[in-house]
Amino acid sequence: MAKKTQPMRILEGAGVPYDVIDFPEEVHDAAGVAEFAGEPLSHVYKTLVVVREQGKPLLVMVAADKTLNLKKLAAALGEKKLRMAKHAEAERLTGLKVGGIGALALIHKSFAVLLDRPALDLPYVLVSPGQRGLNLRVPVQGLIEVTGAQVVEATDDPEA
Repeated sequence: MAKKTQPMRILEGAGVPYDVIDFPEEVHDAAGVAEFAGEPLSHVYKTLVVVREQGKPLLVMVAADKTLNLKKLAAALGEKKLRMAKHAEAERLTGLKVGGIGALALIHKSFAVLLDRPALDLPYVLVSPGQRGLNLRVPVQGLIEVTGAQVVEATDDPEA
């Protein structure tokens, strides 16, 4: 069992149930996490760091089987231009390692947190609590409440 992390304590304090998925370090991507946890890839949410022209970067949670559409996200937020942070930049901005960046671990850092709308159709998602090798299965509504996430259209429809 993984050592209790601050995000776990935050969830407990808010009365949000969660399950810990502690996976081997050989698992390096969302597909591996989904396979290890026996979950569909659509339930594994990655946290992407998106940089604005001005202001603090955004944390955007999207399903691992989707691709972020920066133009759609910018339009939803009324921003002119957004860009993905490079790996080293994302690590510098968040203080977390790529593969372990998670909105739950950055709650007190005042990042705007965004959640892609398809998550609302799911009872729960798997998200990183801020460290590699660990995910938490969290009810979507609880995740929104704890992170203050704004729900946006951030990905393309798979049929498009």
